[in-house]
Amino acid sequence: MAAEETTKTQQTEVGSVFISNYPPFSGWHERAVDPLRDVFATPPAHEHPLGLYVHIPFCRKRCKFCYFKVYTDKNSKQIQRYVDALITEMGRISQVPAVQGRKPKFLYIGGGTPSYISAKHLRRLFEGLRENWSFEAMEEVTFECEPGTLTEAKLDAIREVGVTRLSLGVENFDDAILSENGRAHLSGEIYRVLPWIKARGFDQLNIDLIAGMVGETEDNWQQNIEKAIEVDPDSITIYQMELPYNTVYSKGLLQGAEGEVFADWQTKRAWHSEAIDRLQDAGYAISSAYTMVKKNSPSRFVYRDALWHGADLLPLGCSSFGHLGGIHYQNHPSIERYIEAVEAAELPVRRAYQTSERDRLIRETILQLKLGELDPKGLNEKFGVNLLETFDEALTHWQAADMLKVTDGRITLTRRGLLQVDSLLPEFYDAQWRTARYT
Repeated sequence: MAAEETTKTQQTEVGSVFISNYPPFSGWHERAVDPLRDVFATPPAHEHPLGLYVHIPFCRKRCKFCYFKVYTDKNSKQIQRYVDALITEMGRISQVPAVQGRKPKFLYIGGGTPSYISAKHLRRLFEGLRENWSFEAMEEVTFECEPGTLTEAKLDAIREVGVTRLSLGVENFDDAILSENGRAHLSGEIYRVLPWIKARGFDQLNIDLIAGMVGETEDNWQQNIEKAIEVDPDSITIYQMELPYNTVYSKGLLQGAEGEVFADWQTKRAWHSEAIDRLQDAGYAISSAYTMVKKNSPSRFVYRDALWHGADLLPLGCSSFGHLGGIHYQNHPSIERYIEAVEAAELPVRRAYQTSERDRLIRETILQLKLGELDPKGLNEKFGVNLLETFDEALTHWQAADMLKVTDGRITLTRRGLLQVDSLLPEFYDAQWRTARYT
């Protein structure tokens, strides 16, 4: 069975592939929101690291492969109302017993396009954050950017408010491919902003690339990697194109549209592997299944590593999701419903999930496997288990399929396993979730 599963050509079909949480979002529900209120009202029993995630749902344009909650039709006044709601939510959540007095270790501003908002809105957002939380223990502040939204003045503001890691959504350097896939920026905007970014001395610059965008060819992909090396970022994150249910491309496929050709998974994995090899030759090392880090750079991923080891995360803004005191939860996906709830002094949460000890064990195991190697000792001690025995069936299966190796008690993914790690993880799930829709 393993050989058949891993050698056949797999077409890119509609559905989520990338796994960021467990249990799947489709199992979260309104019934668990009341237990969340009890968690808010109770001081934490354990000193887990705390992080903040702020969702900025605005973009110049919706990419055809985008599945996030974004709006392309909001003006400055509407954005200001959203920022005001964010700050109001911050004021309430920072004072509940579960959070009060805790000092965040990391902050992630994601979207959407955080760099879409004005410098004025950005400064006010960070004023609100600092009014409600001490930044004394803050180790990392990450900010996502779309090249065409950046100006020198805005970059000054981004640096001024304390951003340490700038993540630039390059995706591809070819204008025709960027346009075909609905990206708002073109290559000229990438090259325009790079000198501005470097001049401001951010601690870390990350650029994103996507293998298998519509129109991608072998030659184009090789050129992308060379151009990424020329940019000389501290880290490069490579995603393989997927088609979650609510993207423009997915809706077209489900309605029988023809025209676009999507690279199959074998092709995307081959391109990703080629990129790893070339980047290693250029002085980068594997940091996770998606990220390569320059060897002589002090790059860190505090947000990623803390979350994958069970940190609490406060989600702020519409559609954002996080985890507190053993409960996963997500805010209302609609910006209007979110703002209405905040302005009415209601909890702006749409759904939640109360995790068990086993849920948390599985979640941390599968997320840490994305790093490419896992020493079970930490999880054994934390959860009082023998990880190798607990997941013996999945480990045995994937070891026989040459996806991973268990040597001297450590789990190490092979290159083959690393390139398709998300497809391996459901086998570690409890049976009830293995065939569940992810979102």
